[in-house]
Amino acid sequence: MTEIIINLETVNPIEFFGVNNSKFDLLKKRFPLLKILSRGTQIKISGRPEEVDAAKAKIDSIIQYLERNGHLSENYFGRILGDGENGEPPVDDPVNNDILVFGPNGKVIRAKTANQKLMALASEKSDVVFALGPAGTGKTYTAVAIAVRALKNKSVRKIILTRPAVEAGESLGFLPGDLKEKIDPYLRPLYDALDDMIPSDKLNYYMANRVIEIAPLAYMRGRTLDNAFIILDEAQNATDLQIKMFLTRIGPAAKAIITGDLTQIDLPKNQKSGLFKATRILANIDGISIIKLDEADVVRHRLVKLIIRAYDRDSDEDQSDRRTDIGPRTRRPEEDKPATDTTPTGDKK
Repeated sequence: MTEIIINLETVNPIEFFGVNNSKFDLLKKRFPLLKILSRGTQIKISGRPEEVDAAKAKIDSIIQYLERNGHLSENYFGRILGDGENGEPPVDDPVNNDILVFGPNGKVIRAKTANQKLMALASEKSDVVFALGPAGTGKTYTAVAIAVRALKNKSVRKIILTRPAVEAGESLGFLPGDLKEKIDPYLRPLYDALDDMIPSDKLNYYMANRVIEIAPLAYMRGRTLDNAFIILDEAQNATDLQIKMFLTRIGPAAKAIITGDLTQIDLPKNQKSGLFKATRILANIDGISIIKLDEADVVRHRLVKLIIRAYDRDSDEDQSDRRTDIGPRTRRPEEDKPATDTTPTGDKK
């Protein structure tokens, strides 16, 4: 007699069990000699070892399919179990390949645009991905979803989210509180994304046990980040040395996504963003991908696209004015002075 427990944390339980347990009933009918029970997101199977192994193999196939596609019809469910003509798993449904992860209460987190899908594909093929684009294109949200999927699939052991703590035209240093309370406003977008994808109790557990870590970029110095999915957000506000420092922290079994918007640099005027240089000199390295998002990827309010377009147009006009409106040449003060006689005194007549 063998007994095993299979965890369904990486998939939507509703998609696995079906409406009114219709798919789960198919599973029990397929293995009538086994005792199969469901407890929340777990399945408990007990019976003869060979039967248990066979059921586990089928369930693993179903889980893998759902992890890739997110949806599985009862017909395909039966085919995976071996009730179809040939008992082979169905071909992946490309319509559902944009699903990244399932959030609380079965919420589906998906790549909504073509370039967001490219981000997901690039993260599978490359260990380092740069995602560049204007505000509202879902760079951060998609990157966090990709990282959460990797954690749920056990591809990594932890997630590290980091941002440069640069003030966007405002000063927060005078606010009361300890260091964490002062820094949290900079990292709030990362918390918001995680709240959408992980139940609050589990997220609190992950944070308390450092499975998920959120910290300013300066805290990465001196560390080796391995077996982790690392996201550097708002990288346009990192200097050249900071980005180099971050990239050289990556361990042999780690992945990283660097996101940024080169039109919204908040660094002091005497400091240059290191993001442009990094994407320029690293573009041709195997294992590094660069994805550029644009206004077509904006997933916020419809006006955001028009706002981005207006600012881009105004920026182009400003550059054109600077090139053409040079104006008349201004004479230097010294050019208006009479020439000084440099002839030696003794030679004067």
